[in-house]
Amino acid sequence: MLKLECSPEAIEALRYWRFHHPHPLVQLKMEVVLLHSQGVPNEQIRPICGISKATLYRYLHAYQEGGVERLKALHFHRQDSALVHQRTTLEEHLRAQPPATVAAAAAQIEALTGIKRGPTQTRQFLKKLGMKPRKLGQIPAKADPEVQEAFKAEQLEPRLAEAQAGQRAVFFMDAAHFVYAPFLALVWCFTRLFVKAPSGRQRLNVLAALHATTKEIVTVQNLTYVTAETVCELLRLLAGTSPALPITIVLDNARYQKCALVQELARSLGIALLYLPAYSPNLNLIERFWKWVKKQCLYGKYYPTSADFQAAIQQCIAQAHSDHLAELESLLTLKFQTFTEVLVLGEEAKVDSSA
Repeated sequence: MLKLECSPEAIEALRYWRFHHPHPLVQLKMEVVLLHSQGVPNEQIRPICGISKATLYRYLHAYQEGGVERLKALHFHRQDSALVHQRTTLEEHLRAQPPATVAAAAAQIEALTGIKRGPTQTRQFLKKLGMKPRKLGQIPAKADPEVQEAFKAEQLEPRLAEAQAGQRAVFFMDAAHFVYAPFLALVWCFTRLFVKAPSGRQRLNVLAALHATTKEIVTVQNLTYVTAETVCELLRLLAGTSPALPITIVLDNARYQKCALVQELARSLGIALLYLPAYSPNLNLIERFWKWVKKQCLYGKYYPTSADFQAAIQQCIAQAHSDHLAELESLLTLKFQTFTEVLVLGEEAKVDSSA
């Protein structure tokens, strides 16, 4: 009959790991060997620990061969999933037709292979393939990536280089229309939460210009509409911000921004208007700022009145440069994503996107 000799140090280690090892199977091994070391007969250890004779001797032999460290070793053998043999086929299919849910993935797998799997098994298999839930991005369907690249290299970047050298003031202009309504968001919570939805469709219009290097914001706001006159009002404000430098404003092709009234005033003020290519919000730096404002003061928030809603937005914009400059400098870098090669849902896969 196997009889182990355990040193005082080994017994102390067995006692410690009996209660402190994170895996219950290792705790059981420690208890078996500890009981054996204290002279408890093997016939009594088996019912105490609920193990067979073969298991008991396997644990004792493991300790005899490698001590406490050997008892810590775990060797689980799991049979390979039948899906492993279909991995290549399934990966090609799922790349071409990404499922929206685990249930949809399970249905696709069953239709393709005849193998039925539950949600947990399907989720594990998808993770083994390298898949995980990702929020879809969007790109304007009519955008021309080559035109965007040429604009960025030939017109935008040279002016930004001058701005960084202190030789030009560059602003990015755009209007945001904040509708008095819920802005839903993800939150960490113990059960699903709801946010109150105010009645009415009041909105706050903010036409703003973001300084490319200092991240300062100049705005014109109203509760009606953004028109060419609104743009002209902002141009007059911008003309006084950098009297010693040439000013360039980067803006989109909205009709009220490209009309003769705006262009004539810009010329008279000595302001150069640099119009973006069509469908190119990714090249307008202020678009990132608008997303930041919504995240900062609107997502998951309820304001009892339209006045409270407007005040929150106005305060957020007014304090952005003074209270959040470090965050804005990290967010509003002068690097712009273009979409020369991206993966587009429902189309042939390309390689990647560039920034």
